[in-house]
Amino acid sequence: MLIKNVSVLLGQELEFVLDTNIKIQNKIFKQIQPKIKSSIEEKSVDGEGLLLIPGFINAHTHIGDSIGKDITINSSVDKKIHPVFGIKSRILQNTPQKNLANFMKNTCHSMIRKGITTFIDFREGGLEGVVLLKKALSDIPLRSIILGRAEFYQDSNEIRRNLPFPREQIESFTALLKKCDGLGISGANENSTSVLNYYSKMTQLRAIHSSETKQSVAKSKKISGESETIRALYLKPHFLVHMTYASQNDLHAASKKTRGIVICPRANSVLAEGIPDIELMQKAGCTIALGTDNVMINSPDMFREMDFLWKVTMGIHKKRINPKDILKMATVNGGKILKKDIGVIEMGKIADGIFLDKHALDLEPMHNPHASIVHRASESAIKAVMIGGEIVHGKI
Repeated sequence: MLIKNVSVLLGQELEFVLDTNIKIQNKIFKQIQPKIKSSIEEKSVDGEGLLLIPGFINAHTHIGDSIGKDITINSSVDKKIHPVFGIKSRILQNTPQKNLANFMKNTCHSMIRKGITTFIDFREGGLEGVVLLKKALSDIPLRSIILGRAEFYQDSNEIRRNLPFPREQIESFTALLKKCDGLGISGANENSTSVLNYYSKMTQLRAIHSSETKQSVAKSKKISGESETIRALYLKPHFLVHMTYASQNDLHAASKKTRGIVICPRANSVLAEGIPDIELMQKAGCTIALGTDNVMINSPDMFREMDFLWKVTMGIHKKRINPKDILKMATVNGGKILKKDIGVIEMGKIADGIFLDKHALDLEPMHNPHASIVHRASESAIKAVMIGGEIVHGKI
Protein backbone atom coordinates (compact mmCIF):
# COMPACT_ATOMS: atom_id res chain seq x y z
CA MET A 1 0.00 0.00 0.00
CA LEU A 2 1.19 3.51 -0.83
CA ILE A 3 -0.19 6.45 1.13
CA LYS A 4 0.39 9.78 -0.60
CA ASN A 5 0.30 13.37 0.68
CA VAL A 6 -0.09 12.47 4.34
CA SER A 7 1.14 14.34 7.41
CA VAL A 8 2.98 12.21 9.96
CA LEU A 9 4.62 12.20 13.39
CA LEU A 10 7.90 10.63 12.42
CA GLY A 11 10.53 8.70 14.37
CA GLN A 12 11.47 8.45 18.03
CA GLU A 13 10.99 12.21 18.54
CA LEU A 14 7.58 12.32 16.85
CA GLU A 15 8.77 14.99 14.42
CA PHE A 16 5.85 16.62 12.61
CA VAL A 17 6.22 16.24 8.83
CA LEU A 18 3.57 18.17 6.91
CA ASP A 19 3.54 16.20 3.66
CA THR A 20 5.17 12.92 2.66
CA ASN A 21 4.49 9.51 1.11
CA ILE A 22 4.57 6.22 2.99
CA LYS A 23 4.97 2.77 1.45
CA ILE A 24 3.84 -0.22 3.51
CA GLN A 25 4.97 -3.70 2.56
CA ASN A 26 4.97 -7.01 4.44
CA LYS A 27 3.41 -5.34 7.51
CA ILE A 28 6.22 -2.78 7.93
CA PHE A 29 6.95 0.81 6.94
CA LYS A 30 9.07 0.14 3.86
CA GLN A 31 9.70 3.72 2.66
CA ILE A 32 8.93 7.17 4.04
CA GLN A 33 9.89 10.04 1.74
CA PRO A 34 8.28 12.82 -0.31
CA LYS A 35 8.42 11.03 -3.67
CA ILE A 36 7.82 7.30 -4.06
CA LYS A 37 7.00 5.58 -7.35
CA SER A 38 4.05 3.22 -7.14
CA SER A 39 3.76 -0.02 -9.07
CA ILE A 40 0.70 -0.85 -11.16
CA GLU A 41 -0.49 -3.63 -8.82
CA GLU A 42 0.06 -1.59 -5.68
CA LYS A 43 -2.90 -0.04 -3.87
CA SER A 44 -2.50 3.73 -3.65
CA VAL A 45 -4.54 6.06 -1.42
CA ASP A 46 -4.56 9.83 -0.99
CA GLY A 47 -3.80 10.88 2.59
CA GLU A 48 -4.59 14.55 2.05
CA GLY A 49 -6.10 16.01 5.24
CA LEU A 50 -4.89 13.12 7.41
CA LEU A 51 -2.27 12.97 10.15
CA LEU A 52 -0.72 9.56 10.77
CA ILE A 53 0.52 8.99 14.33
CA PRO A 54 1.88 5.81 15.95
CA GLY A 55 -0.67 3.33 17.26
CA PHE A 56 -1.23 3.64 21.00
CA ILE A 57 0.35 1.07 23.31
CA ASN A 58 -1.83 0.59 26.38
CA ALA A 59 0.93 -0.71 28.61
CA HIS A 60 -1.16 -1.86 31.56
CA THR A 61 -4.67 -3.30 31.56
CA HIS A 62 -6.84 -5.76 33.44
CA ILE A 63 -9.63 -6.40 30.94
CA GLY A 64 -10.91 -9.51 32.74
CA ASP A 65 -12.95 -7.26 35.02
CA SER A 66 -14.79 -5.59 32.11
CA ILE A 67 -18.04 -7.02 33.47
CA GLY A 68 -17.72 -5.12 36.77
CA LYS A 69 -17.70 -1.50 35.61
CA ASP A 70 -18.03 0.99 38.49
CA ILE A 71 -19.09 -1.58 41.09
CA THR A 72 -18.44 -0.38 44.68
CA ILE A 73 -17.05 2.93 43.43
CA ASN A 74 -16.63 4.29 46.98
CA SER A 75 -14.74 1.30 48.43
CA SER A 76 -11.04 1.26 49.38
CA VAL A 77 -8.36 -0.04 47.04
CA ASP A 78 -8.06 -3.38 48.84
CA LYS A 79 -11.82 -3.87 49.03
CA LYS A 80 -12.06 -3.28 45.30
CA ILE A 81 -9.07 -4.99 43.71
CA HIS A 82 -7.04 -6.95 46.28
CA PRO A 83 -6.13 -10.26 44.55
CA VAL A 84 -7.25 -12.41 47.50
CA PHE A 85 -10.23 -10.75 49.23
CA GLY A 86 -11.18 -7.89 46.89
CA ILE A 87 -14.61 -7.65 45.29
CA LYS A 88 -12.97 -7.93 41.87
CA SER A 89 -11.59 -11.41 42.64
CA ARG A 90 -15.05 -12.58 43.75
CA ILE A 91 -16.65 -11.23 40.57
CA LEU A 92 -14.09 -13.06 38.40
CA GLN A 93 -14.58 -16.31 40.31
CA ASN A 94 -18.39 -16.21 40.28
CA THR A 95 -19.12 -15.00 36.73
CA PRO A 96 -19.68 -17.57 33.95
CA GLN A 97 -16.71 -17.65 31.59
CA LYS A 98 -18.89 -16.99 28.55
CA ASN A 99 -20.01 -13.69 30.08
CA LEU A 100 -16.44 -12.72 30.99
CA ALA A 101 -15.27 -13.46 27.44
CA ASN A 102 -18.08 -11.40 25.87
CA PHE A 103 -17.25 -8.32 27.92
CA MET A 104 -13.54 -8.72 27.31
CA LYS A 105 -14.32 -8.75 23.57
CA ASN A 106 -16.29 -5.54 23.97
CA THR A 107 -13.29 -3.90 25.65
CA CYS A 108 -10.98 -5.05 22.85
CA HIS A 109 -13.27 -3.57 20.19
CA SER A 110 -13.42 -0.36 22.23
CA MET A 111 -9.62 -0.18 22.37
CA ILE A 112 -9.27 -0.55 18.60
CA ARG A 113 -11.79 2.22 17.98
CA LYS A 114 -9.80 4.46 20.30
CA GLY A 115 -6.54 3.87 18.42
CA ILE A 116 -4.98 1.27 20.73
CA THR A 117 -3.06 -1.20 18.59
CA THR A 118 -1.23 -3.10 21.36
CA PHE A 119 -2.16 -3.77 24.98
CA ILE A 120 -0.37 -5.48 27.86
CA ASP A 121 -2.73 -7.35 30.15
CA PHE A 122 -2.07 -8.59 33.68
CA ARG A 123 -4.31 -11.64 33.44
CA GLU A 124 -5.69 -13.19 36.59
CA GLY A 125 -7.15 -16.69 36.87
CA GLY A 126 -4.09 -18.82 36.17
CA LEU A 127 -4.00 -20.96 33.02
CA GLU A 128 -7.78 -20.86 32.67
CA GLY A 129 -7.75 -17.05 32.69
CA VAL A 130 -5.07 -16.84 29.99
CA VAL A 131 -6.85 -19.36 27.75
CA LEU A 132 -10.12 -17.46 28.15
CA LEU A 133 -8.52 -14.15 27.07
CA LYS A 134 -6.86 -15.81 24.08
CA LYS A 135 -10.21 -17.24 23.06
CA ALA A 136 -11.83 -13.82 23.35
CA LEU A 137 -9.09 -12.36 21.13
CA SER A 138 -9.17 -15.11 18.52
CA ASP A 139 -11.12 -13.11 15.91
CA ILE A 140 -9.97 -9.60 16.92
CA PRO A 141 -6.94 -8.05 15.14
CA LEU A 142 -5.61 -6.38 18.29
CA ARG A 143 -2.02 -7.13 19.34
CA SER A 144 -1.88 -8.46 22.89
CA ILE A 145 0.89 -9.12 25.40
CA ILE A 146 -0.63 -11.44 27.99
CA LEU A 147 1.15 -11.65 31.33
CA GLY A 148 -0.20 -14.56 33.32
CA ARG A 149 -0.15 -15.19 37.03
CA ALA A 150 -0.24 -18.25 39.26
CA GLU A 151 -3.17 -17.98 41.66
CA PHE A 152 -0.78 -18.21 44.60
CA TYR A 153 -0.47 -15.54 47.27
CA GLN A 154 1.33 -15.52 50.61
CA ASP A 155 0.40 -13.75 53.84
CA SER A 156 2.72 -11.60 55.97
CA ASN A 157 3.81 -14.49 58.17
CA GLU A 158 4.75 -16.66 55.16
CA ILE A 159 6.72 -13.76 53.68
CA ARG A 160 8.64 -13.24 56.94
CA ARG A 161 9.43 -16.96 57.01
CA ASN A 162 10.51 -16.66 53.35
CA LEU A 163 8.57 -19.76 52.32
CA PRO A 164 9.34 -20.99 48.78
CA PHE A 165 7.02 -21.55 45.83
CA PRO A 166 5.17 -24.86 46.50
CA ARG A 167 6.50 -27.85 44.61
CA GLU A 168 3.00 -29.15 44.03
CA GLN A 169 2.19 -26.04 41.96
CA ILE A 170 5.25 -26.12 39.70
CA GLU A 171 3.62 -28.33 37.06
CA SER A 172 0.55 -26.10 36.66
CA PHE A 173 2.77 -22.99 36.71
CA THR A 174 4.93 -24.42 33.92
CA ALA A 175 1.80 -25.10 31.87
CA LEU A 176 0.71 -21.49 32.43
CA LEU A 177 4.02 -20.11 31.15
CA LYS A 178 3.66 -22.07 27.90
CA LYS A 179 0.40 -20.26 27.12
CA CYS A 180 1.28 -16.64 27.93
CA ASP A 181 3.88 -14.02 27.06
CA GLY A 182 5.25 -13.59 30.57
CA LEU A 183 4.43 -12.90 34.20
CA GLY A 184 2.31 -10.10 35.67
CA ILE A 185 2.82 -10.34 39.43
CA SER A 186 0.34 -8.74 41.84
CA GLY A 187 2.99 -7.27 44.14
CA ALA A 188 5.85 -7.86 46.55
CA ASN A 189 3.50 -7.84 49.56
CA GLU A 190 1.90 -11.10 48.42
CA ASN A 191 5.17 -12.92 47.68
CA SER A 192 8.22 -13.91 49.72
CA THR A 193 11.72 -13.09 48.53
CA SER A 194 12.18 -16.77 47.77
CA VAL A 195 9.11 -16.80 45.50
CA LEU A 196 10.15 -13.59 43.74
CA ASN A 197 13.60 -15.08 43.15
CA TYR A 198 11.95 -18.22 41.75
CA TYR A 199 9.86 -16.14 39.34
CA SER A 200 12.95 -14.12 38.34
CA LYS A 201 14.46 -17.22 36.72
CA MET A 202 11.68 -17.36 34.12
CA THR A 203 12.90 -16.26 30.68
CA GLN A 204 9.69 -14.49 29.59
CA LEU A 205 8.70 -10.87 30.14
CA ARG A 206 8.27 -10.06 33.83
CA ALA A 207 6.39 -7.15 35.44
CA ILE A 208 5.01 -6.31 38.88
CA HIS A 209 2.81 -3.74 40.60
CA SER A 210 4.82 -1.61 43.02
CA SER A 211 4.37 1.30 45.44
CA GLU A 212 0.84 2.04 44.28
CA THR A 213 -0.51 3.18 47.66
CA LYS A 214 0.80 4.61 50.93
CA GLN A 215 -0.62 1.53 52.66
CA SER A 216 1.27 -0.93 50.45
CA VAL A 217 4.53 0.98 50.95
CA ALA A 218 4.06 0.99 54.73
CA LYS A 219 3.12 -2.70 54.75
CA SER A 220 6.34 -3.68 52.99
CA LYS A 221 8.42 -1.79 55.54
CA LYS A 222 6.50 -3.44 58.36
CA ILE A 223 6.84 -6.95 56.95
CA SER A 224 10.42 -6.86 55.75
CA GLY A 225 12.10 -3.58 56.69
CA GLU A 226 12.63 -2.90 52.96
CA SER A 227 10.80 -0.63 50.56
CA GLU A 228 8.15 -2.25 48.38
CA THR A 229 10.05 -1.32 45.22
CA ILE A 230 13.35 -2.80 46.43
CA ARG A 231 11.51 -6.04 47.20
CA ALA A 232 9.76 -5.94 43.82
CA LEU A 233 13.18 -5.75 42.15
CA TYR A 234 13.95 -9.26 43.46
CA LEU A 235 11.73 -10.38 40.58
CA LYS A 236 14.25 -8.80 38.18
CA PRO A 237 11.28 -7.25 36.38
CA HIS A 238 11.51 -5.77 32.93
CA PHE A 239 9.16 -3.04 34.10
CA LEU A 240 7.30 -1.84 37.17
CA VAL A 241 3.69 -0.65 37.31
CA HIS A 242 2.36 2.41 39.20
CA MET A 243 5.23 3.63 41.46
CA THR A 244 2.91 6.40 42.69
CA TYR A 245 4.62 6.51 46.10
CA ALA A 246 8.11 5.40 45.10
CA SER A 247 10.94 7.30 46.79
CA GLN A 248 13.78 8.96 44.93
CA ASN A 249 16.04 6.04 45.87
CA ASP A 250 13.41 3.61 44.57
CA LEU A 251 13.24 5.45 41.25
CA HIS A 252 17.02 5.50 40.81
CA ALA A 253 17.10 1.75 41.49
CA ALA A 254 14.27 1.21 39.01
CA SER A 255 16.08 3.27 36.39
CA LYS A 256 19.20 1.11 36.71
CA LYS A 257 17.53 -2.29 36.99
CA THR A 258 14.45 -2.16 34.73
CA ARG A 259 13.47 -0.99 31.26
CA GLY A 260 10.98 1.46 32.68
CA ILE A 261 7.80 2.26 34.60
CA VAL A 262 4.18 2.07 33.47
CA ILE A 263 1.96 4.63 35.19
CA CYS A 264 -1.85 4.69 35.36
CA PRO A 265 -2.75 8.19 36.60
CA ARG A 266 -6.52 8.07 36.07
CA ALA A 267 -6.83 4.75 37.89
CA ASN A 268 -4.74 6.05 40.79
CA SER A 269 -7.02 9.08 40.97
CA VAL A 270 -10.25 7.06 40.82
CA LEU A 271 -8.91 5.05 43.76
CA ALA A 272 -8.08 8.33 45.58
CA GLU A 273 -4.42 7.34 45.71
CA GLY A 274 -2.65 10.39 44.27
CA ILE A 275 -0.78 11.17 41.07
CA PRO A 276 2.57 9.63 39.99
CA ASP A 277 5.40 12.18 39.95
CA ILE A 278 6.56 11.98 36.34
CA GLU A 279 9.05 14.82 36.81
CA LEU A 280 10.82 12.88 39.58
CA MET A 281 10.75 9.75 37.43
CA GLN A 282 12.26 11.57 34.46
CA LYS A 283 15.00 13.10 36.63
CA ALA A 284 15.88 9.60 37.84
CA GLY A 285 16.29 8.52 34.20
CA CYS A 286 13.21 6.30 34.01
CA THR A 287 11.45 5.53 30.74
CA ILE A 288 7.73 6.10 31.36
CA ALA A 289 4.82 4.47 29.54
CA LEU A 290 1.07 4.82 30.04
CA GLY A 291 -1.65 2.31 30.86
CA THR A 292 -5.35 2.56 31.67
CA ASP A 293 -5.44 -0.25 34.28
CA ASN A 294 -8.65 -1.98 35.45
CA VAL A 295 -11.67 -1.65 33.19
CA MET A 296 -13.70 -2.07 36.38
CA ILE A 297 -12.68 1.45 37.42
CA ASN A 298 -11.47 3.08 34.20
CA SER A 299 -12.20 3.23 30.47
CA PRO A 300 -9.46 1.96 28.12
CA ASP A 301 -8.93 5.38 26.53
CA MET A 302 -5.40 6.69 25.93
CA PHE A 303 -6.67 10.09 24.78
CA ARG A 304 -8.24 10.61 28.20
CA GLU A 305 -5.16 9.24 29.93
CA MET A 306 -2.82 11.68 28.17
CA ASP A 307 -5.10 14.68 28.66
CA PHE A 308 -5.54 13.97 32.37
CA LEU A 309 -1.85 13.36 33.05
CA TRP A 310 -0.68 16.45 31.16
CA LYS A 311 -3.04 18.86 32.89
CA VAL A 312 -3.03 17.46 36.40
CA THR A 313 0.78 17.30 36.47
CA MET A 314 1.09 20.95 35.43
CA GLY A 315 -1.63 21.87 37.90
CA ILE A 316 0.18 20.20 40.79
CA HIS A 317 3.74 21.28 39.96
CA LYS A 318 2.91 24.70 38.45
CA LYS A 319 5.36 23.91 35.68
CA ARG A 320 4.89 23.49 31.93
CA ILE A 321 5.43 20.03 30.44
CA ASN A 322 6.09 19.39 26.78
CA PRO A 323 3.00 17.55 25.44
CA LYS A 324 5.33 15.56 23.18
CA ASP A 325 6.70 13.84 26.31
CA ILE A 326 3.19 12.72 27.22
CA LEU A 327 2.50 11.48 23.69
CA LYS A 328 5.73 9.46 23.78
CA MET A 329 4.44 7.72 26.91
CA ALA A 330 1.46 6.47 24.91
CA THR A 331 3.49 5.35 21.89
CA VAL A 332 7.29 5.34 21.59
CA ASN A 333 8.08 4.48 25.21
CA GLY A 334 5.81 1.43 25.26
CA GLY A 335 7.75 0.01 22.33
CA LYS A 336 11.04 0.69 24.14
CA ILE A 337 9.89 -1.07 27.31
CA LEU A 338 8.69 -4.07 25.32
CA LYS A 339 11.76 -3.97 23.03
CA LYS A 340 9.47 -4.42 20.04
CA ASP A 341 9.35 -2.57 16.71
CA ILE A 342 6.10 -0.81 17.56
CA GLY A 343 5.01 2.60 18.80
CA VAL A 344 7.01 4.53 16.21
CA ILE A 345 6.70 5.43 12.54
CA GLU A 346 10.00 4.86 10.81
CA MET A 347 11.39 2.56 8.14
CA GLY A 348 11.63 -1.07 9.23
CA LYS A 349 9.12 -0.74 12.07
CA ILE A 350 5.76 -2.54 12.22
CA ALA A 351 3.11 -0.52 10.41
CA ASP A 352 0.74 0.33 13.25
CA GLY A 353 -0.90 3.74 13.20
CA ILE A 354 -3.85 6.04 13.73
CA PHE A 355 -5.13 8.26 10.93
CA LEU A 356 -6.52 11.46 12.43
CA ASP A 357 -8.69 13.93 10.56
CA LYS A 358 -6.76 17.22 10.64
CA HIS A 359 -10.01 19.03 9.84
CA ALA A 360 -11.92 17.53 12.77
CA LEU A 361 -13.96 20.17 14.59
CA ASP A 362 -11.94 19.84 17.80
CA LEU A 363 -8.53 19.90 16.06
CA GLU A 364 -8.63 22.51 13.30
CA PRO A 365 -6.62 24.72 13.19
CA MET A 366 -3.82 22.50 14.50
CA HIS A 367 -1.07 24.95 15.49
CA ASN A 368 0.72 22.49 17.82
CA PRO A 369 0.08 18.90 16.68
CA HIS A 370 1.42 17.29 19.86
CA ALA A 371 -0.72 19.47 22.13
CA SER A 372 -3.77 18.98 19.90
CA ILE A 373 -3.46 15.20 20.11
CA VAL A 374 -2.79 15.14 23.84
CA HIS A 375 -5.63 17.35 25.02
CA ARG A 376 -8.06 17.92 22.15
CA ALA A 377 -8.19 14.71 20.13
CA SER A 378 -10.65 11.92 20.87
CA GLU A 379 -12.10 8.82 19.26
CA SER A 380 -14.29 11.08 17.07
CA ALA A 381 -11.19 12.46 15.27
CA ILE A 382 -10.04 8.99 14.15
CA LYS A 383 -10.62 8.21 10.48
CA ALA A 384 -8.91 4.81 10.54
CA VAL A 385 -6.76 2.50 12.66
CA MET A 386 -4.02 0.34 11.15
CA ILE A 387 -2.36 -2.72 12.69
CA GLY A 388 0.46 -4.44 10.83
CA GLY A 389 -0.29 -2.54 7.64
CA GLU A 390 -3.99 -3.53 7.59
CA ILE A 391 -6.85 -1.12 8.18
CA VAL A 392 -8.79 -2.73 11.04
CA HIS A 393 -11.18 0.13 11.79
CA GLY A 394 -12.56 2.95 9.66
CA LYS A 395 -11.24 3.78 6.19
CA ILE A 396 -8.87 6.15 4.38
